[in-house]
Order: sequence, then C-alpha cells, then structure tokens
Amino acid sequence: MSRTELPMLTDAGLACCTPLATGAAMSMQQAEQVAPLLKALADPVRLRLVSLIAAGAGGEACVCDLNDAFELTQATISHHLKVLHSAGLLDREKRGVWVYYAVRPEALSAVANLFDTAALQPA
Repeated sequence: MSRTELPMLTDAGLACCTPLATGAAMSMQQAEQVAPLLKALADPVRLRLVSLIAAGAGGEACVCDLNDAFELTQATISHHLKVLHSAGLLDREKRGVWVYYAVRPEALSAVANLFDTAALQPA
C-alpha cells in the first residue's frame, strides 16, 4: 500500500481502539487499524488543517478558507485534505462550487482515547 492509499477507517474500526495505558497490549490488527490515523495526523500541515476545521463554525470549513490559511498551492492543500479524508478523519460535502470539510468527532475521539492515561492514575 502506498503512502497515499490509506484505508478508510470504518466506524467498526474506531470502536477497536482501546487505550494504550490499560495494561493490555494492542493487537496487531488494532495497530494496523490505528496506524493510518496517526500517519495522517503526523504532518504539521495536516494537523493544522484538522485544527482549523475543528475550530470552524459547526466544526467545518470551506476549502476556500483553508487555502488562504497557508502559503501552499491549492493542489497541495487538496492533497493533504484527501489524505485526511481517506484516513476517515474528515467528511466532505460539495456545496455549489466549493467543498466543505467537517471533522469526524468519533475519529478524533478514537485517537484521543488511545492516550487516555486515566488507567494509570492511582485510585
């Protein structure tokens, strides 16, 4: 599988993500499902894109506004958005001539839950 061909994370895949700090080791299947999410987020531009979209009204943003936030070409921004969408982190909807991206809260929650350290805290 090439770098740009990340598998789409399904809702079933999101449910598999048990916190790393639970004392139980992650299975290889779980690691293979989570790795594309982390790979997609492991780029400063993509991380900022997710942040900008999440901070937008209603947790969404028009691609026209995202292009203006970077000193990158529209094609480069579109590539990064495609990677994030393919990984299952973003939804997209075409409205007229523009495309709007929205954060998938369940995908971000799955990533956040990986690092839930509450299991490590003394009772």
